[in-house]
Amino acid sequence: MKTAKEIKKFTLANTKDGVIKVNKIEEPYGENSKPVVSIAISLNGNDIDWKAHIPYENIDELIEALKEAKNY
Repeated sequence: MKTAKEIKKFTLANTKDGVIKVNKIEEPYGENSKPVVSIAISLNGNDIDWKAHIPYENIDELIEALKEAKNY
């Protein structure tokens, strides 16, 4: 059964009410599917405008890519 556990929620820069939500999603695609990290962005603090599911196996690569992006 798909379940979500909030890891962190923080303010989306340069918005009035926007937030970024990071959650761990268990069985995101049905029974026995591997967990993912969900990164959701809401511009108004409620409705999800964008969302990405990142497999745990890709987290280190994503962190490295984000570090590189920070330097651009």
